[in-house]
Amino acid sequence: MNKLVMNFLVTEGYAEAVAKFRMETGTKSDMDVAMIMDRMAVNKAVQCGNVEDAIEKVNDLNPKILDTNPELFFHLQQQRLIELIRNEKIEEALEFAQEELAPRGEENQSFLEELERTVSLLVFKDVSNCPIRELLDISQRLKTANEVNAAILTSQSHEKDPKLHSLLKMLIWAQNQLDEKATYPRIKDFSKATLENPAV
Repeated sequence: MNKLVMNFLVTEGYAEAVAKFRMETGTKSDMDVAMIMDRMAVNKAVQCGNVEDAIEKVNDLNPKILDTNPELFFHLQQQRLIELIRNEKIEEALEFAQEELAPRGEENQSFLEELERTVSLLVFKDVSNCPIRELLDISQRLKTANEVNAAILTSQSHEKDPKLHSLLKMLIWAQNQLDEKATYPRIKDFSKATLENPAV
């Protein structure tokens, strides 16, 4: 059980908790706390909209990550364009889109579609009524940050999703399958692990 908890803490990037959990339980982690902190620094940079800083930090960690993952690099560059638009740097945004993203769009149809969608933000004076305003939401930054986090974890030979999430999904699935076939003490509340007595 301790290994599952440690896996969750490492994957989700809780560096301080990893160190304390290691001290208290003696459970070893497969990743150094400094590596976790470096990964979370990249994550924070993306979430704050500092995409250039995030790209630099990713390249410091492992330059092959962006070299071997053109989709991730495109999404980071797309996020950089979104940040320029958010900060109303229209000229700079147009120049960046034309010089950095357009050539990638020529190579890949899905990149071109995403670029066109992103650049269309420039058409709207009031983006609050824009049909693609979700690109300017914080959730877009989180989506990009999660993609970067997964790529870094993969490059460090670590699974990108915590094992605990997978186990909970399997448990829910198994309960749903059993509901159709048998009566059993079902887990009612996962947070408290309380069981529900089967109806007889």
